[in-house]
Amino acid sequence: MLTKNLVVLSIGFIGFVFSLSAQILTPTSKAAKDPGVRGGPAGAGLPIPGLTPGQQAFFNAGMDAFLEIDSVQGTIPGTGSGLGPTFNLDSCGGCHAQPATGGSAPATNPQIAVAGKQGASNSIPSFISANGPVREARFKFNSDGSRDGGVHGLFTIGGRSDAPGCSLAQPDFASALTSGNVIFRIPTPTFGTGLIEAIPDSGVLANKSANQGAKQMLGISGRENRNGNDGTITRFGWKAQNKSLQLFAGEAYNVEQGVTNEIFPNERSEAPGCRFNGDPEDATHFDSVTPTGTPSDLVLFTVFMRFLAPPAPAPDTSSIVNGRNLFSQIGCGFCHTPSLQTGDSSAAALSHVTVNLYSDLLLHDMGPGLADNILQGGASGSEFRTAPLWGLGQRIFFLHDGRTKDLIEAIGAHASPSTTAGTGSEATRVIGNFNQLSEGQKQDLLNFLRSL
Repeated sequence: MLTKNLVVLSIGFIGFVFSLSAQILTPTSKAAKDPGVRGGPAGAGLPIPGLTPGQQAFFNAGMDAFLEIDSVQGTIPGTGSGLGPTFNLDSCGGCHAQPATGGSAPATNPQIAVAGKQGASNSIPSFISANGPVREARFKFNSDGSRDGGVHGLFTIGGRSDAPGCSLAQPDFASALTSGNVIFRIPTPTFGTGLIEAIPDSGVLANKSANQGAKQMLGISGRENRNGNDGTITRFGWKAQNKSLQLFAGEAYNVEQGVTNEIFPNERSEAPGCRFNGDPEDATHFDSVTPTGTPSDLVLFTVFMRFLAPPAPAPDTSSIVNGRNLFSQIGCGFCHTPSLQTGDSSAAALSHVTVNLYSDLLLHDMGPGLADNILQGGASGSEFRTAPLWGLGQRIFFLHDGRTKDLIEAIGAHASPSTTAGTGSEATRVIGNFNQLSEGQKQDLLNFLRSL
């Protein structure tokens, strides 16, 4: 069914290309405008339908762990342990809060408050602001010119009341900014990620092979990122660098909060006087007397994300329906594939489900305009995974680094012609099609995107 639908889209696209040149745009047309973050109910943050009572219990326990605030030694009332020595925030739920637990960066950045928590001596980096996105920072290169690419924690536990004697300094972000050696990433929403995990590789590859003629006309190729050990398709993270939700969660717990765990069991910093716990700090609770109390936080995070439902779209209007058709006709749907299907899953609630993710889960070269020069897995410095668009209507910040809140600016940034610095973006011709739409058509397309 997916292949048949995409063939129809391909035929519609070819006809649409010829119709664009016949449009007459009047100078009095009202300029299209991003409608902004959609109001109303969040429509997100709930479990997927059909969970067993046991699965629901673990989902609830996972949400509690996801929202837990960590301190260094767990001595602050109401906190877990393991924070630092370097970190970006002290809770998963703080980064993933918009419009509900599991989402993306909230309107008020919690990193401002955590910087000085418990007497910490951190300063706020210039790229972090109260109304800006939650960000992590990566350095492109080391001082000797070799590649870095890793996350450098914004803050340290130095000066905190629960880290006596630690005086670890923050990285030199000012120098990195001056030399152009730092890039940023914002949190990816975790809604529906269990369904994404359950899409078989064969489904991703079949969609990749579909409509090759129309894709080539637009300069779209795309390729999968693969795990270097078993060769299967990786699909999580901005560059689809992580294979599974558990690996994704384990890396984030260690990198973003500094909590060692059963996948990442070693501290990232071994600065003298700044280690207070045995490793891994998050581990299986072998002495627990309850089933949901036995797994580590890492396992509970994974269960929570795996059973977290996709965001619900807004009801259709005539504008939204027209925008959805235009989205397909100008070629957006060739990368932002409207839906894929899950396969057989050990969890019945995840089996044979239509996943309306608006992504092909492939890497695409986005050209020098969005390139960050960070290599992850098989992804180059200008390649990114097609970001799933479901839930976009209630997101505040766009693109991998959160550089804009404006959907029109985000769309425009997808276009990037070839330069001496690198090849052009695969989306350039599609954005050219968008630019040729009438202002009313653009508005319909924007209304559709904000309905997701």
